[in-house]
Amino acid sequence: MKIENLPSEFIDARKVLQVIEQNGFEAYFVGGSVRDTLLNLPIHDVDMATSAYPAEIKKFFKRTIDTGIEHGTVTVMFDHKGFEITTFRTESGYQDFRRPDKVTFIRSLKEDLKRRDFTINAFAMKENGEVIDLFNGMKDLQHHLIRAVGDANQRFNEDALRMMRAVRFGSQLNFKIEEKTFAAIKANCQLLKKIAIERINVEFIKMMLGISPSRGLQEILGTDLFEYVPFFNQYLSELKHLANLDLSNHLTNEIQVWSLLAFELNLKQSQIRKMMKLWKCSNKMTENVLQVVKGIKMLQNKQIVSLFIYQIGLNNLLNANHVMEIYGLNQGEEELENAFNSLPIKQKAELNVNGGSLIKAGFKPGPQLGKVLNDLELMVINGEVENDQITLINKAKELANEN
Repeated sequence: MKIENLPSEFIDARKVLQVIEQNGFEAYFVGGSVRDTLLNLPIHDVDMATSAYPAEIKKFFKRTIDTGIEHGTVTVMFDHKGFEITTFRTESGYQDFRRPDKVTFIRSLKEDLKRRDFTINAFAMKENGEVIDLFNGMKDLQHHLIRAVGDANQRFNEDALRMMRAVRFGSQLNFKIEEKTFAAIKANCQLLKKIAIERINVEFIKMMLGISPSRGLQEILGTDLFEYVPFFNQYLSELKHLANLDLSNHLTNEIQVWSLLAFELNLKQSQIRKMMKLWKCSNKMTENVLQVVKGIKMLQNKQIVSLFIYQIGLNNLLNANHVMEIYGLNQGEEELENAFNSLPIKQKAELNVNGGSLIKAGFKPGPQLGKVLNDLELMVINGEVENDQITLINKAKELANEN
């Protein structure tokens, strides 16, 4: 088939392909950009492949950068823009179940596409929009299937992360994993132990932010992949419950994903920290999740408490509310924003006294000073005292005398 009106993302890159073709070599758009064009989805990265070897590509263009030349990738600078293009290649010797030990440059498009993961990612497209489909990817698109190219067991032994990519694509596209491919994932699921958790994390979050995360979770459970990711193998029944919820179009960011998991698994703060550490999440992400979970429980109990709103912050409060949409326990966003905006102070720095001003008023440095400041902060948040410096200093003296 031929795509008559190419998306704008291809327009500038077409010129690069044309130059290569004019020099007697084949050149194509490949992979996800072609798939997403066929599905009328937004395009992200535009990948290009060619029968020309890197040294030959460098002769055709005035300026190139050796981006990943050992794997055949050269960045071509053309019309003040950079375009990555990769030579057709075969790969062999995947001792770490992730990267090839040997890369061989070739001239055959078919041999290059044979090493791709799934049929729906094995398309090539000429610069004029003509689509080349050597592995029946179009049929699988029509039937909403994720199918490995060739022998699924071999594909997953080459790169075990492809198993997570399968469930991720299933969620992102709302496609089903084809029967033999599903069986191969189940047979090889233990290979996921060979993959860095940071890479698994990326695929998992993309899966959870897809249009059908419940499908992705069901496939992670059905293929036993959950046994080989951190933390989850202790919570099978909870994950099954989560996989049966309607999560479509609810989760919009990574904080919400981890917060939902922490809530569904009924984790304590220490357990949340452990889960996040095992999944190699940042400290900032962990702290946000801890606050969002507090917000979720507040909304669950239908008690909008000023102190909790203050501690959580508006963004985390809204994230908690977004998660609560799944359970039908969310509040109106405007109501929550108004509750936050009505707080006398939004952060401790807005308190009209600090340690320095209290010392000037006669207080001595030490633990009692810190306690008085915390008490003042709490009283201002709860509306028990005005956020006025003189008023706060007088109240501080009262508190000190009481103690």
